[in-house]
Amino acid sequence: MMGAVSLIGGGPGPADLLTVRAARRLAQADVVCFDRLGPTEELRELSPHAELIDVGKLPGYHRVPQEAINALLIDHARAGRQVARLKGGDPFVFGRGGEEVNALTAAGISVEIIPGISSAISVPQSVGIPVTHRGISHTFTVMSGHVPASEDQLRHLAGLDTTLVVLMGMGTLGHTIAGLLRHGLSPDTPAAIIERGFRASQRTTRAPLRDLVLEAHRRGCASPAVIVVGEVVHAMPQWVAAMDPQLPVPEPDLDCQMTQHATHASARGIV
Repeated sequence: MMGAVSLIGGGPGPADLLTVRAARRLAQADVVCFDRLGPTEELRELSPHAELIDVGKLPGYHRVPQEAINALLIDHARAGRQVARLKGGDPFVFGRGGEEVNALTAAGISVEIIPGISSAISVPQSVGIPVTHRGISHTFTVMSGHVPASEDQLRHLAGLDTTLVVLMGMGTLGHTIAGLLRHGLSPDTPAAIIERGFRASQRTTRAPLRDLVLEAHRRGCASPAVIVVGEVVHAMPQWVAAMDPQLPVPEPDLDCQMTQHATHASARGIV
């Protein structure tokens, strides 16, 4: 009997940010093929009877090529197993979910797609940065920094009145920022880097766009990280307090002279 595959968005990390349907499919799975981001620490509890297979990619190193992941999913489903393919965030936001759906459907495998909360929205939100807000920004644009943007792309992005969110962008940060500045985006535009979203070591670095690369280097910012460029970054102090009355309104971060504000919320893992 043929099995099936559930393509699951694991959200930004914590298991309690999974959808109910995602948690149900993980509990029912015979096999879970999982990436390095998402609720991996709780995976044994979420899938107590499943075989767990780590197919996660590291920056610049894909130890299990995409073609091999596709073949693995197909082989397990053809063996009659219920397969959960667990990805961080949402499977269709730079997650290669479409490639896996194409391979599975071409092989005659039934696929269920379960959306997840994208880190593009949730990680900035976790530190009080909304990607849109009336009177500040009515659009947001999400881009992948995995491959350097072209000059035409950078010119287009610099001309948009939008919040720019960059995923997988630390390796190309200098290229992206230089291009935005070169094509006319104001050097004073507020920007932020949120590292290791929703983990105990989460950290936020903020600076004007002109100083972001220098500040990231000084603080040793590294992947995984979400980069936000836009006026919404300035709204952070008041909204952190509004999100949780137990948290103090942030004071200036003396360790980061270019950063205008920083949150100090150790109970939420925000530094």
